[in-house]
Amino acid sequence: MRFEPRHNTSKTSRARRLRLVGALCAVAASAALVTGCGSDSDKASDEATSKAAKTVPKEAPSESPTGSASLTQDQQERKALLADTKVTYDKAASAAVDKVPGGKLTDLDLEGVDDDKDDDGDDDDAASASPSASASPSPSGSSTGPQWVAEVAEKDGTVHDVRIDAVSGKVISSAPDKDQDADDKKETADWLSRVKQTPEQAAKAATDKKKGTVTSIGLDDNDAKALVWSVDVVTDDWTKTDFEIDAVKGGITREHVDRD
Repeated sequence: MRFEPRHNTSKTSRARRLRLVGALCAVAASAALVTGCGSDSDKASDEATSKAAKTVPKEAPSESPTGSASLTQDQQERKALLADTKVTYDKAASAAVDKVPGGKLTDLDLEGVDDDKDDDGDDDDAASASPSASASPSPSGSSTGPQWVAEVAEKDGTVHDVRIDAVSGKVISSAPDKDQDADDKKETADWLSRVKQTPEQAAKAATDKKKGTVTSIGLDDNDAKALVWSVDVVTDDWTKTDFEIDAVKGGITREHVDRD
């Protein structure tokens, strides 16, 4: 039996160990390379993300709109119309009552402030109601600018329609209401016999509660059939508040803010 020399066996084992160590080193180097690449990739990704974050525009803080941009269409119209109006409601009321001897004011409106609109959305009287139509009154007293429209009633209930130029204070026209019938006159006469509070007192009650400009005041009955003065007050933010003032006892019975 022949045996291989011992030194050859050792040499072979050593060679195998060297090959094994070499393989292990190669695997370790490979893993290190992969790990290194992953680290570089993650680092590059982090840097890219950081750079991108710096380039994304920050959302501007929201600001409350100011000026006319924050006003509704109705508010803008009120603002424009009142800027052109020089005659206050009380002066317009005095001018209207002076045209009807012995008459009493039952209704007064600054034309163009939240006028009723027809089905097409147009103002019933666009020419006179438009706040942009602010031409100066002509020598004859007529005007295409803002106007106060008043109703003044005689003791028997006959109502007269009176228009006052809201810039000059001149009376534009005055005439009995042609659409009034016997029942209308009777109702108006009944109201006049019952009312105790003057329109000036009603307006004061409203403006004492909320400072502003009176744009409308009218005698009417509410849902409970109580006699009231309806008073509209436009405040400095151009919103309108509707008040109901008890026309017999005085005092505010209803208040509603129109923010349109």
